Amino acid sequence: MPHPARPALLALALLAAASGGAAAQDKGSLHPKPLPPLANPDDPSTPAKALFGRVTGPTGGTPQSFGSYAKGCFAGGEALPMDGATWQVMRPSRNRMWGMPHLVNFIERLAARAPEAGWPGLLVGDMSQPRGGPMLTGHASHQLGLDVDVWLTPMPDRRLSRAEREETSATNVVRADRLDIDPDVWTPQHTALIRMTARQPEVARIFVNPAIKKALCREAGGDRAWLNKVRPMYGHNYHYHIRLSCPRGEESCDDQAPPPPGDGCGAELAYWFSPAVMNPPKPKTPPKPRPPMTMAALPDACRAVLHAR
Repeated sequence: MPHPARPALLALALLAAASGGAAAQDKGSLHPKPLPPLANPDDPSTPAKALFGRVTGPTGGTPQSFGSYAKGCFAGGEALPMDGATWQVMRPSRNRMWGMPHLVNFIERLAARAPEAGWPGLLVGDMSQPRGGPMLTGHASHQLGLDVDVWLTPMPDRRLSRAEREETSATNVVRADRLDIDPDVWTPQHTALIRMTARQPEVARIFVNPAIKKALCREAGGDRAWLNKVRPMYGHNYHYHIRLSCPRGEESCDDQAPPPPGDGCGAELAYWFSPAVMNPPKPKTPPKPRPPMTMAALPDACRAVLHAR
C-alpha cells in the first residue's frame, strides 16, 4: 500500500528538480543591476516574489517571523557578515545573506565548531532576502529567515576574491547516475559536518540529496538518532540545507510537524530510488503552470513588513 505522504514527496521532488534558478553552481554577478520598478505594484495580482525581490534592506524593530517556511516573511533581520574566521559568504550579488538573528548566531557558532569535524570552515550560500518572502528564482522556502544552504565544499585557507565568490562552482558530491555519492569527492569529513549540524538542538531538518542520505546511513555507525533530521530531497547535491525551528515563544512563526520516527534509512529512503521518482514518466498533457503566489497567500503582517521604512 503506498505511503500516504509519497504523492506529496514526489511532487516536492519534481519541484526541487525543476527549480532552475539560483542553484549553488549558478554564477552570480560582479556588477548586479537593480530591477526595474513595477508598473503597478499595488495590483493584487502582482506576484509576491516581484515585490519582496525588489527590497534591498531589512526592517528595523523587534526580530519576528510571520507564517511558514514557504509562505512567510520576517522583520528585524540581520545580514551574516561577509567574512568570519571560519566562514565566507558566497554569491553576495544575490543579497540573500539575511536571516533572523537566531539564524545568524547559529551559523557563526556552527562555523566556529566546523574544524572539530575536520572541516576548515563554511562556504555559506543562500539564506533569505532582507525581509524574507518568496524569491524571484530558486527556492520555494527560505522565507522565514530560518533556512541556510551550506556548500559541500570546504572553505579554502584564504579569503576568496569577489570574482571567486560569484563565479566558483560548488562541489557536486553525487555520482552521475544519481544512485550514490561520488567516492572521488565525498569524504568522512562530509559525514562528520552533517552529523555535527544535525545534533544541534535548534535544527529542525537538514535536506540532502537522496544519494547523500544513503551514504550517511551507511557511515553513521551505532549512533543513528541524528539521521532522523536528515531528509532526502533532490537538487541538494552541491549543498546541504539547514532549517532551524521557530525561536521559542514566537507564536507568529509556524513550525513544521516533526519528522516521522526512525532513521529514515529503510523503505522511506528506497522510495527515492524507485523508477517513479528517478525517472518519472512525462505527462501526456503538460500540466498548467501554477499562478505565482500573491500577497494574499502570505500572512497579513507581511504587508507591513514589505512596506516598512
